[in-house]
Amino acid sequence: MPQQGPETFQKAIEGFSSRRSVVGIVGLGYVGLPLMLRYCAVGVKVIGLDIDAGKVDRLNSGKSYIAHLSDTRISEAVKSGFVATTDFSMVAGCDALILCVPTPLSVHREPDLSFVMNTVDALVPNLRVGQVISLESTTYPGTTEEIVVPRVSSTGLKVGKDIFVVYSPEREDPGNPNFETRSIPKLVGGHTPRCLEVGMALYSLAIDKLVPMSSAKAAEMTKLLENIHRSVNIGLVNEMKIVADKMGIDIFEVIDAAATKPFGFTAFYPGPGLGGHCIPIDPFYLTWKAREFGVNTRFIELAGEVNSAMPKWIISKLADALNERSKSLKNSKILILGIAYKKNVDDMRESPSVEIMELLKEKGAVISYSDPYVPVFPKLREHYFNLSSVALTPESIAQFDAVVLATNHDSFDYELVQKYSALIIDSRGVYREPFANVVKA
Repeated sequence: MPQQGPETFQKAIEGFSSRRSVVGIVGLGYVGLPLMLRYCAVGVKVIGLDIDAGKVDRLNSGKSYIAHLSDTRISEAVKSGFVATTDFSMVAGCDALILCVPTPLSVHREPDLSFVMNTVDALVPNLRVGQVISLESTTYPGTTEEIVVPRVSSTGLKVGKDIFVVYSPEREDPGNPNFETRSIPKLVGGHTPRCLEVGMALYSLAIDKLVPMSSAKAAEMTKLLENIHRSVNIGLVNEMKIVADKMGIDIFEVIDAAATKPFGFTAFYPGPGLGGHCIPIDPFYLTWKAREFGVNTRFIELAGEVNSAMPKWIISKLADALNERSKSLKNSKILILGIAYKKNVDDMRESPSVEIMELLKEKGAVISYSDPYVPVFPKLREHYFNLSSVALTPESIAQFDAVVLATNHDSFDYELVQKYSALIIDSRGVYREPFANVVKA
């Protein structure tokens, strides 16, 4: 029989405050791994759960598979007691279960919560009194109370009394050296007030600043606002880029100048499109849910349309530039410079570079790429190219008809690329000075 609520609640709080509690992290990717490292660093026992046996074996041998997380850090976590497993019966030995699983879109651009639902369903047989379950995946407002709570309640455990449920969205920014897991303020929203208190106790061990929310739903909405804010502003500057280009104005010069205003302006920069697991996807979670309430999110959807059109804009600029040099896009040899979705990471999720490669393939171009973070093109769910990264040398660069600068990794030798390229389509504003062989896009 479940223990009485007050006793269970107090034991949960005391377990975290004393660091005796075991934290289980479900999903050992770009969100789960940094969180695991942080809990290990403060002396908390961590069990990692993932359905990918290859990933689990790699971690247990002290090896990382994410570029900005070194083997040394993983090895140190293993030495401190971290264990990764595919065995979900280990859930029973965890006092906290933090869910860091994907929330992609379906082929119809609707929320795909199958990873969340399947994960919670896998936890249910091993749930017990006193545990706290925290969902960190970005999703629409209402997911925690509509998807997670009913499944947890199906065990007979009463949420807020016997077991606790919170929503605490991840805020990782892979590759950003200015922020780490501990220093990024963390939102925590509980299904009940006691759920919130237990969630705060859990995260206070690892995070410097916590931001308590009135509900899980409010925390879910806050995460979406953060990402939609970025999506809309990038959509704005991408549209401004096109207008400026038609007028013969350098949009990067304009943004840099506007950024000198000390108030009322935040600089966002255009690019080849949106990438990553958040910005291209999360706005659609809100637009989908808003329709349930009879609301059309036209502003958000327009930004999505503008951003989604950027790869085609890049291709049009490339085709025009080749045409001016008496070349056709078909059969031209094109090097994509950078295929990760952002600089200095190996994350390929929703990368606009891949969309550019697909469009070039359709038009008959001969495609290669160079990216030190992606030595071999991975097998993605919707895309695959049998390619390996090209080393940048004067000879290798000179063989291409054009270079499309899609991701501006710091490790690229941009002076070398400019010197030996016949043509560069610069979608990131790397080359601020005018060069005869550089076309800004």
